[in-house]
Amino acid sequence: MPMLDNATIAGQLEALAALYDLAGASTYSVRAYRRAAELIRATPAPVAELVRQGRVRDLRGIGSSIEARLRELVETGRLAEIGELESEVQPELVGLARLAGLAPRRMVELGRALGVTTADELRAAAAAGRLREVPGIGPATEAKVRAALERPRTAPRRGLLLNRAWELAGSVAEALGGTVAGDPRRFRDVSHRLAVVVPGADAAPVIERFASLPQVVAIVEREERRALGVTLDGIPVELVVAPPERLGTELMRATGSSAYVDALGELPAGATEEEVYAQLGLPYLPPELREEPFRGEPPTLVERGEIRGDLHVHTTWSDGKASVLEMAEAAIGLGYDYLAICDHTRNVRVVPGLDADDLRRQGDEIARVNERLAPFRVLRGSECDILDDGSLDLPDDVLAELDWLQASVHAGQRQSADRLTKRTLAAVEHPAVRSISHPQGRILNHRPPNAVDLEAVYSACVETGTALETNGLPDRIDLSSELIRDAIRAGVRITCSTDAHSVRGLGNMRLSVATARRGWATAADILNTRLLEELI
Repeated sequence: MPMLDNATIAGQLEALAALYDLAGASTYSVRAYRRAAELIRATPAPVAELVRQGRVRDLRGIGSSIEARLRELVETGRLAEIGELESEVQPELVGLARLAGLAPRRMVELGRALGVTTADELRAAAAAGRLREVPGIGPATEAKVRAALERPRTAPRRGLLLNRAWELAGSVAEALGGTVAGDPRRFRDVSHRLAVVVPGADAAPVIERFASLPQVVAIVEREERRALGVTLDGIPVELVVAPPERLGTELMRATGSSAYVDALGELPAGATEEEVYAQLGLPYLPPELREEPFRGEPPTLVERGEIRGDLHVHTTWSDGKASVLEMAEAAIGLGYDYLAICDHTRNVRVVPGLDADDLRRQGDEIARVNERLAPFRVLRGSECDILDDGSLDLPDDVLAELDWLQASVHAGQRQSADRLTKRTLAAVEHPAVRSISHPQGRILNHRPPNAVDLEAVYSACVETGTALETNGLPDRIDLSSELIRDAIRAGVRITCSTDAHSVRGLGNMRLSVATARRGWATAADILNTRLLEELI
């Protein structure tokens, strides 16, 4: 049996946690399995090998019970308990929960009360007026559920973060020999439409394989060349099976956006997207730019391979999971010339932070790593907190020693626009600050952007030469692509960084660069496409 990768193992633990939750297990157990899944997803070492060596409990948070589940998964390729729980909680109904506007557990209760186990049975019960038999279901809720069941493609209010969208859609595409389309292919920071396009003269066997995938618990729509499945968490995934001679056509259509595709008119048949564009008499447009109608010549967008270094990463000195040496060696493996270590300062409080003495001791370690890894260069840096009065969380004499300085607002994100703007402008104007990290402080699906006046910040950045970051953490993506475009138009330089807290996190450069591309950025617009001697 092939060795399971960490993402697959984490996915199985997350599925088990979701089923535990639906079955009414203790909150502690549910959280323990979800934390274990997050840990395994972020672990650079192959966890399956650690299980085989009897060393998996070396990972913090893996106890005897979870170790036993991991051993079963590695040895058999499955968790028997998932199948047992699925028969108990009826995952086909759970998969419909989001689409029907109900919480998954409420959907399970509804199915039990009605004695139904499938989506079709639920629709029939709703059409017969039986929803009113269920305690707690009044006329308004009944109408809401019935309407939602008749519109199964209604998008959930909370979309899927970009990394998880790619992981889910990518796993389906890989299993079927297809290509990811929809929102993830355009690298939207939050995805509502996940799609996979598969070439095939005969669609039926492809749809059957799709329906049998472990990720898909229910097919809620089925046509001759298209199907809509949902996952255990109720996330819709669309499958399009395209005749080979129309693969490019259907890939363009499924990639979207609908506003962009509709403006092109009727799409001609083409085996590749390039063929379709040629027949339309248009230059090829990268998927990241296909949001609004556009027919002109696109710029030469920045490529990931043009990035020479990551300018914002963390280590075990603050809240990171890898040492300076481990992060540097991983950066070398990515082909970088340099890496800026930017651990937090003390004012963050919720995580360990460095004071002046800590930063100087870290500098000694960085010097040793540089001696070992030359000509690669680790830059002494800091993600220095911007305090409430606009001053920085380290003395100026310490800041002057650094190779690279990021400044960030962490506390006080709910302050007024005037207060936040003054704080940010003070940092922009500080002579040591090279870039402002995650300028809007947003957390996708949790915290909206703060009220900072970005137009004022752009003007100050142009005057001082300070850059603005687009942060590749999947729950940040800050600046967003629209704001990157505004900043570039104003003349501001952008840094594409990951804010990585682990070796694995360095891979989020893909998200940062894709976001810059969505903002129409060229290599000239991105500061860390430059050689080291041009940067510092």
